[in-house]
Amino acid sequence: MPAAAGGPKGLVLNPLDRFLFGQWLARSTQVVHLAGASIGAWRMACACLPDPDAALVQLADDYIHQRYEHAPGKPPAPRHVSEVFGAKLAERFGGREAQVLGSPRYRLHVFTSRGRHLLGREGRLGSRVTTPLGYLGAFATNTVSRRAMGGWLERVVFSDPRDELPLHLRDYRTTVVPLTAVNLQPSILASCSIPFWLDAVRDIPGAPKGAYWDGGITDYHLHLDYASMKDGLVLYPHFQRQIVPGWLDKALRHRHRATERLGNVVVLAPSAEWIATLPNGKLPDRNDFKAYGDDFAGRVAAWSRALAESQRLADEFAALVEQPGIDALPLT
Repeated sequence: MPAAAGGPKGLVLNPLDRFLFGQWLARSTQVVHLAGASIGAWRMACACLPDPDAALVQLADDYIHQRYEHAPGKPPAPRHVSEVFGAKLAERFGGREAQVLGSPRYRLHVFTSRGRHLLGREGRLGSRVTTPLGYLGAFATNTVSRRAMGGWLERVVFSDPRDELPLHLRDYRTTVVPLTAVNLQPSILASCSIPFWLDAVRDIPGAPKGAYWDGGITDYHLHLDYASMKDGLVLYPHFQRQIVPGWLDKALRHRHRATERLGNVVVLAPSAEWIATLPNGKLPDRNDFKAYGDDFAGRVAAWSRALAESQRLADEFAALVEQPGIDALPLT
């Protein structure tokens, strides 16, 4: 099961996550690999806890009610956001690392992006000079070749040491690091560290030294080589039908198409008609922080309503899986 980056958009998957991990998958016994980037990594780490339903409820509440100090008319300082979010991860996962890593059913794989060259270390001037120049280089290189962007940003996967991901990671420059109790929280924090919104996480234990950022930069929607799996299917709860490879590919529409690598992937995504019924006629997104400004209550109300409306996605899937066979499903 992949879990995409996308910030607040992932909130609409929360009721579906709760059904999948709290009820549906609980009926089976096979090992399931959970691969996540950014909010997807946070979601999948919650799924590995003994009571995934309660953990996922808490995640949604934490995300909706996040609040940061800031000067009027200005965004919060990245260091402050990192400190507040890091403290929240410590509150939710501190002392529970063994539960996540010892899940009898699930194997967690946290995707991060490690900077190279100018992006290799976010120093005192990093947010003002080095980091913007580095990302400009990554953007320019990516327009020519996604693989070539590996010269600026490396995919680093913190992976459950019990079982490796059952697919190839040869499409892009990749390092796999054992996921441990010591690097669980730093890797999730790094996977959620959006450049310029949060600070990079430096020198994660057990991994190559350097600056680590949001896993969505290299793997926005985890468009991986799932077809290289020897057997099994990929179930992908997603907030849209397209699976975009990297964050810098959002504007490159030709990279949004399905490929042969997705031949064994089943995508569960809401329709455009349903999305239009949500507050403001769209999925929650990071622009809402700016749109609502200091109207904290207004943003909370909008996101809470979107979360409540998303229960219909879970209810519809629950009804579908009770059908006698795939031939009875209204597939599109």
